[in-house]
Parts: sequence; structure tokens; C-alpha cells
Amino acid sequence: MMKETFATHIASDSARIGVALTLIFLLLAACGERHGPTGAEPIDATNPTPGVALPPDTDSVPATPPAAEQRPHEVTAPHGATRQDEYYWLRDDERADPDMLAYLEAENDYTDAVMAPLDDSKAALYEEIVGRIKQDDSSVPYKYKDYWYYTRFEEGREYPIYARREGNMDAPEEIMLDVNELAEGHDFYQVGNWKVSPDQALLAYVEDTVGRRQYTLRVKNLGGGETLSVQIPGLSTSLAWTADSRTVFYVVNDEETLLTRWVRTHTLGGEAGSDPVVYEELDDSFYMGLSTTRSEKYICIGLDSTVSSELRCTEAAAPGEFRILAPRERDFEYSADHLDSRWVIRTNWNAENFKLMEVGEDVWGDRSQWRDLIEHDADVFIGGFELFDDFMAVGERSGGLTRVSIVEQDGRTHYVDADETAYTMALSVNAEPDTDQLRYTYTSMTTPASTYELNVRTGERTLLKEQPVLGGFDKNNYVTARLWATARDGAQIPVSVLHRNGFERDGTAALLQYGYGSYGFSNDPRFSSNVLSLVDRGMVYALAHIRGGQEMGRSWYDDGKLLNKLNTFTDFIDVTDYLVDQGYAAPDRVAAMGGSAGGLLVGAVANLAPEKYRVIVSLVPFVDVVTTMLDASIPLTTNEYDEWGNPEDEAYYDYILSYSPYDQLEAKDYPAMFVSTGLWDSQVQYWEPSKYVARLRARKTDDNLVVYRVQMEAGHGGQSGRFRRYLETAEQYAFLLNQLGVETPVASQ
Repeated sequence: MMKETFATHIASDSARIGVALTLIFLLLAACGERHGPTGAEPIDATNPTPGVALPPDTDSVPATPPAAEQRPHEVTAPHGATRQDEYYWLRDDERADPDMLAYLEAENDYTDAVMAPLDDSKAALYEEIVGRIKQDDSSVPYKYKDYWYYTRFEEGREYPIYARREGNMDAPEEIMLDVNELAEGHDFYQVGNWKVSPDQALLAYVEDTVGRRQYTLRVKNLGGGETLSVQIPGLSTSLAWTADSRTVFYVVNDEETLLTRWVRTHTLGGEAGSDPVVYEELDDSFYMGLSTTRSEKYICIGLDSTVSSELRCTEAAAPGEFRILAPRERDFEYSADHLDSRWVIRTNWNAENFKLMEVGEDVWGDRSQWRDLIEHDADVFIGGFELFDDFMAVGERSGGLTRVSIVEQDGRTHYVDADETAYTMALSVNAEPDTDQLRYTYTSMTTPASTYELNVRTGERTLLKEQPVLGGFDKNNYVTARLWATARDGAQIPVSVLHRNGFERDGTAALLQYGYGSYGFSNDPRFSSNVLSLVDRGMVYALAHIRGGQEMGRSWYDDGKLLNKLNTFTDFIDVTDYLVDQGYAAPDRVAAMGGSAGGLLVGAVANLAPEKYRVIVSLVPFVDVVTTMLDASIPLTTNEYDEWGNPEDEAYYDYILSYSPYDQLEAKDYPAMFVSTGLWDSQVQYWEPSKYVARLRARKTDDNLVVYRVQMEAGHGGQSGRFRRYLETAEQYAFLLNQLGVETPVASQ
């Protein structure tokens, strides 16, 4: 469940809050996209029956899958509707119940046993994936004030090193954080965010040593190198420094719901226990985060629910009252940035696809004074913007693709050129507004993540970096295309496909179809070197841009949420039918994959059309929708009512129940499945997939293999470290390819 922190839109997240920012594409390439396809290895040639994993001893009987105990338990809604949940006992908020832990360990042991015949495939797959990564890599440096900032990796090491150089890149390197050293002694470690103070002498950062996404604030003296005694736990990742570099604003989470609840400030030298609360959010449907404006004049608290926004700001040089730019109102959303004595505002006010407006910096709480800057366009969705002294860059979405426009001070607009018909373009790190150079990122399913710098005055474009892909990669060996599938209600669904050059659409290939379709997250076509392990073996990889995302504008999202949610699932099935009909895949060699809310997607699809899929990979899946949405104590539930609906309302209860994967499991044949979770997951609690697998085993009528991998020291994003997580994906894809019967030989490069 829940909004994905890994979801990135074309909106600029602004380097104004981001001396802490690094190039997201570098990290995705180095660490792997958690819920995207991550490579594969062919089946063991000694296995004569594709789709059947042999036990370690081919003369023995396969291991027996665990059977969780059934304990009667009623879940009753406020309106009186009652459901039996025989596996409810698997929930333990403390994660200490011995019966529950024994069941999870039994599932892991069973997975170990039935996956043992694929150990060689997993090992080879892992080496193949890692072999494409340039291990001693670094991001494109960006300049902020006196320093050039960048992230680099060292060969064989799991974690990044955050560094800078004063003046130019020939100056001595200053290592701000070596995450490899910080991670020593921890099974899981993550730096969630870092931010350099305005005087560039101090570094505030937050760390997680469990995977629960509950962070601890630390502060480091960059001059002396020592880490200060500050240790404040239970936080989100948001940070902001005051202008004097002496005080840090941070966000404290509710201990039970994990919702962002309080904004506090810590002044260096003070006692953390006495840090004052400067804001408390009482509405459980809102998330909040901190930012510093592009001008660096204001520190702002951004408050967002699914259908409403509010921005409260105070002066960074003299923090005090947080003034409201525009008060919250249902179905009114906005975000804003400040530069050159004005606010520029992105809003849906009378603009379904959003528009840009402006207002003087002294106008607070009165949106009647806002003026249109870029008017609403029914065919163009505005995703974000970045302010510069002499121009503005706007991230847009049109026709299912992203683009960047340059808006001059006189209103003239021109677009950054794209090189392909299916691609993803986004604003990159533009740390300072006083420049004619615009940085943006570009990628497609055949083009590795690339960072460009465009001179908006001369039009000169410079490629700063294309992410290296080792192992003999040649983009000319691959073909990507944008297709359009017709949904059962007539809607045209964009589909991005990737396959080898020379591929023949003869209806015999294996296909992996990936989808998400929630929260308005657009699942754009990006390069993944791991997918090469699929297509090099003759497979087709497809992204289904289904409703519930925002690929085709705001209406695409609205048509796939609340009481329109079934469109998300039927769109996915209709894309499968289209690809099979067009000869991209054999009808009995189709795999589906999704993670988190995408796990809800493939879980619903498995109930609606199990005969259309040979195998399903469901990662940290949100599958127990009704029970979770009825329980406001579960982290993040209350913020999701406008995404799924509140089942305390009987109409929403009935609708959600009609597609909830856990509730709709029944006595019938299901595809083979690989399901995963992390014990410390804060987004989708571990007990949802645990209950799902237990009930699936008890009810299904087929002999298809179901494996359940529980990461006991991880959360929603899986294991930490850029290499360790590939062990997870190697296992998932060894399973998937074995079930699809993909041949062993790799296509020649």
C-alpha cells in the first residue's frame, strides 16, 4: 500500500532543498529499481520440465509448503459488515510473536528448498547483473556556492560516498559521508537525506538502521570531521537549516501511525529533549515535509493530502510565524516556490491538468490576487517547474510522454528536443538560479540515463554523462516502441515495449508485463540494464501505462482510483490480451510483475484472469485492502482515504471488497507466484503478504509453485546496499524464467 517514496515525477524537487540531492538516475542504475524488472537467468538445462523447480535431490520428494494455523477472527466494519480473517493472528506490531516468526522462517526454509535447484542460475544471474555496473562510478558534479558536490562509489563496496571539492574539481576531495563506514556492524543501513548548512560548515543527515523508515538525526562538522552528539530518533527525512546555520528544522513521526506529526527545531548546543514544536498537524489525512525556497529566503512546511495542499512559510533569517500562502480546501492543490520577490505557484485551481500562477511575495492567504502565468491546457499536464533569474523551466506531460519547456521572461516558450519517440525527460539538479545553463535528464528503454546541459541562450547542448553499461552493451541491438492497446471501454492505453533487434512477432515469445497504476505515479519508460537479461534471451518486456497513473494527464489518474479502481486492473488485462493478439507473446508464456500498490494490481489480476498468466511476481504487495483501510492505527492508512475510499462508508466497503486480493482468493487454479516482504516494512506491513500467501496455499486448487521470501532485516525497499539487493532480484528472476521455460542460450551481442 501507500504512496511510493521511490515514485518520481517530472516535477523538479528543486536543488534549493538539495545540496543533499544527487542524481537519481545514477542511484537507480547503481542500486537497482526496487519494483522494476531486475534481470534473469535461463533455466537449468538438466530440468526436463520447464515450470517445475526440481528439489535438491532429484530422487526425493519436493519440500512440503508451510500451512499456517487457522484461528477464527472476525473483522467488523462500523456499518456492521463482518468478515472472517483466519490468519489475522499473523499480525504482531512488535514483530516478536514466536508463532508468527516461526511461520515466516518456515516460509523462508521452504523457499530455500524449492529454489535450491536454481542456485547456479541465481549465481550466474547475479554476476551478469553486477557485471553491467561500472563499480567505481560517480555522479555529475554540480556547483552550489563555493563547492562542487557529487556522489561516488568505489569498486566492490556497497554504499555511496558523498563528497565535494572547493572551487573546482581539481581541488582536494572532502568526504562528507562515507556510508560504507557508517554501515559497518548493521544488517541494514540507509542515509535517507542530507543537507549542508548555508555556511557549508555543517552537515545534517538522517539514518535508518532497521529499514522501518524511522530516521535518526545526526550532525557532522565538515571542517573538523567529527560527528556531534546530536541523536534525535523517530523522524522523517525532511530537513531545513536556518540562515545562520545554527538551527535545524526536522519532522517527527507519530510513533504508532508513523504519520508526519510535528515540526521541531534543534539549535546546536541545546538539549534535544527540549526542542520546541513549531507546528503540529492534527489532520491524519495529511503528510508534511520541509523545504527551503529557491531564493533561500523562506523555510516552508508543505502539507499534502490526496486532494488538498497547504504551504506555511517563515523567514529563514528570522524564523517565527509560519504564514499560509493559501489555506487548505478540499479539491484544491498547489505547490509554490519563491524567487525575485514573487511566488510562482503550480495549482489545479480551475485547472484539472494544473497551471502556473504568480503573486507578489507579500500576499499571504489571498489567492484572489494570484495571476495566470501559464494557462491551463487540457492536453498538457504540468508536473513541476524550476525558477532561474532570467527564465523558467517547466516539466510537462503530453501524449503519454514527458518533456521540458523553457519559458522566457517575455513569455516565449520553446521545448528541449528529444531524440526518440518513446522516452523520459526530466529536470535534473539545477542548484543555483543565476545561470543560462539548464540541466536535464534523458533516458529511454534503449538509452541509458543521461545528463545534459543546455545553454538556453545559444541552444548548445552538451552531454555531461551517459550512464556506463558494461558487458558489451550496444543500444543498436534493441528496439523500443510505443504501442496503444484498446481497453474494454474504448480507452487507448499507452504501452512501452522493449525487445531485441530482429525479434519476430510470431506469438511464441515469453513476456514480462510490469504495471503500477496508483497515486498518479507515472511509470515512464526508463533504461534498466537488468532488463537486458530478459530480452537477450528472446523475451519481450512491456510497461503498461494503465489508469491510476498520470501518463495521460490528471483524468487518467482520476479514472483509476476510488470507485474507478477496477479500470486499473482491467486495463492491465486488456494490455496483455493486446500484446498476445499482436504476436508479442505466447498466451501460455506471460508473466506479470508489480510491487506495493503494483502488488495490489497483480493480486487483483490473478483473481480476475488467472488463466492469462503463467507466473506472477508480487513484491511487498498491498493485498489486504479492506482490513488495512478500516484500521487507522496502521501506518499511513488515514492519508489514503481519498485514494482508495474509506470502507467505513458501506459503498466504498463493498467496492474495495470486490477487488481486494486477499478477500477474493477462492478455490480455483492460480498462476505460479513469487511473493516477497520485509519484516520491518513501514509502507505495507509484513502481515498483509503473509496472510495472503497462507490463504492462497489453503484455497488454490492447482499444483503451481508458490514461494514466499521474507527479508527479516529489511523494509519496503528490500535490503540496503547496491549489490546485496541483486541477490533478491536474482532469485526472483531465476524463479520467473524457470516457470516461463526460457531457453538457456543468451542471444549474441
